[in-house]
Amino acid sequence: MPDSTQIHLSPSRLRTALARFRRLRILVVGDLMLDEFIYGRVSRISPEAPVPVVHVEKEKAYPGGAANVGRNLAAIGIHAELSGGIGQDSAGQRLLGLLRHSKIGTSGICRSRKFPTILKTRILARQQQVVRVDREEPSHLSPKERNAVLRKALQVLPRCDAVILEDYGKGLFDQPFVDELLQAARKHKIPSAVDPNIHNSLHWNGATLVKPNRAEAFSALAQPDSSNPKDWIAAGEELLVRWSCQHLLLTLGEHGMILFQPNEKPYSIPSRAREVYDVSGAGDTVISLLAAGLAAGLTGQISSELANLAAGIVVGKLGTATVTPEEILEAARNHG
Repeated sequence: MPDSTQIHLSPSRLRTALARFRRLRILVVGDLMLDEFIYGRVSRISPEAPVPVVHVEKEKAYPGGAANVGRNLAAIGIHAELSGGIGQDSAGQRLLGLLRHSKIGTSGICRSRKFPTILKTRILARQQQVVRVDREEPSHLSPKERNAVLRKALQVLPRCDAVILEDYGKGLFDQPFVDELLQAARKHKIPSAVDPNIHNSLHWNGATLVKPNRAEAFSALAQPDSSNPKDWIAAGEELLVRWSCQHLLLTLGEHGMILFQPNEKPYSIPSRAREVYDVSGAGDTVISLLAAGLAAGLTGQISSELANLAAGIVVGKLGTATVTPEEILEAARNHG
């Protein structure tokens, strides 16, 4: 059974950890996107079809996908570097502008004439999402384009304290790409944190940490999903061995998280969320804090507790949100 002994994240302990973060540089490799939000109000149903008419009041755009991981890192004071592919289009230009405004490194980004920037537009009214419009090409990156991204990532990696592999299943990651990145991380002795995708069955052998959710874990094992906690433990233990990683964090939504480590009992972490408004982007927050914790020399347990605390904050916000060090400290005081 999981270890139920909880590690207390005191404000003083947290302040020390968060201060270390400001000295870090972390590379994020993954599927880059632009998230667009259109906010409005609904007062009537369309006469043309049984759908609401949204009167637009404001529009916002944020870095999305793997770029949102970079945004999360920047929000806690870490210098983030991004590597991935975007298009030579207006959405790509907007994304680069947003990243530079947030002082997020873009030297690892490749721009393609054939591969359009992935754009996700969410229309919201009364704090409810009415519809999401996705603009993307389902075709995968060409070998030449994938190789260009890999070469740029490998150039940036030696100057970083950790690397995050953020797979949104949009065609960037294949096995040779992953193997070369993880080998480079081991060569330069920096931790590698992986956020896998259910639609892309890959082996993450040798990664420092892998963070599957429940569905991704059972999919990786070619097993049906289960709501039985005993099956969660068995799945986590099997994946820890299969992927030869130092830490495997199984995220379970409202049921919290379970951390698996070699030769240790599974470590259970209950959810810290008090109110849940929007879970979009919560996984990006978790992987950001995990990688930051490991890069700063924190243990797997403390890094996971910190990530869980941050996730509890971000799901209480609308949209793909981030957390600040001040919010983390305040949440720790409230839970103390």
